[in-house]
Amino acid sequence: MKKALLALIATMLISGCSNSNTSASNAPASDTTTEQNQPHQVTDQWVGRRTGVEGLFLEISKDDSAGPGHYLLHMRYGLDADQIDTFEGQASAESIRFNREGGQQLLRAGDGEATGMKWLLEKEDCLVVATGEGYCRD
Repeated sequence: MKKALLALIATMLISGCSNSNTSASNAPASDTTTEQNQPHQVTDQWVGRRTGVEGLFLEISKDDSAGPGHYLLHMRYGLDADQIDTFEGQASAESIRFNREGGQQLLRAGDGEATGMKWLLEKEDCLVVATGEGYCRD
């Protein structure tokens, strides 16, 4: 009798475990999937041209060949003749990461005050790489 009871309990435990795995695999996608899709939905709104001071500019376009959340950043980021280039960027939590001569950079939303430049103080829709380097929509 004890053996039959132990066998029944073991069977119930095994079937309970397999049912929970099945339930987990049939569960809807978690918030992680939503979070992964969300960054590029925010940064997709940044596509277009923005201007900085003294002829500096940033032009963001989608890099369709690389997939969602990938961008091409064409920018003049300094006054020297060689400080114009196109960089590949990737969306991350409300920013675009890209590599430039100084290493990894982070492009994030801000306002004119966040750029740290008095010429852009009145602007509201800006993207900032670092204090002293920002690009705003007119």
